[in-house]
Amino acid sequence: MCIFGDGCAGVLLEPDQEGNGIIDSILKADGSGRELLIQKHGGSAFPITKENVGHPDNFIFQEGRSVFKFAVTKMADVSAEIMERNNLTGEDVDWLVPHQANLRIIDATANRMGLTKDKVMINIEKYGNTTSGTIPLCLWEWEKKLKKGDNIVLAAFGGGFTWGSVYLKWAY
Repeated sequence: MCIFGDGCAGVLLEPDQEGNGIIDSILKADGSGRELLIQKHGGSAFPITKENVGHPDNFIFQEGRSVFKFAVTKMADVSAEIMERNNLTGEDVDWLVPHQANLRIIDATANRMGLTKDKVMINIEKYGNTTSGTIPLCLWEWEKKLKKGDNIVLAAFGGGFTWGSVYLKWAY
């Protein structure tokens, strides 16, 4: 199984007059973990050039054990928090669309939410962790199973120790 995959995806959101779409979101960050999950070079501050392309700072660094402990707790916590804030139970949630970083993190999040595996979108075994593309790729892959009004919880954890959850109702 690959750890990081190569892929990208996007999701287009638009207003809905029927109460569908994004209902609530919780976004958090803790910069104290920045050195544990980082890519130091790239972007405008340290552009990758043909002269420095092989430098180790051009590649993502992850201190696996520390990142896992933080991610498994925070992703599950924020998903439970969004459910509580919106008076949702595991029965009310039709789908969990988690960031595809690690199957144990996904399982812990689903368990904390009281969800069975059949309500969790998983494709990490096919694509690995495509970072910001994981949630849109899952939505694309499962789109035919979604029904108008489905309660969906998106949950993610990422670089810089950022995490969040979004509660939405599927609009078509």
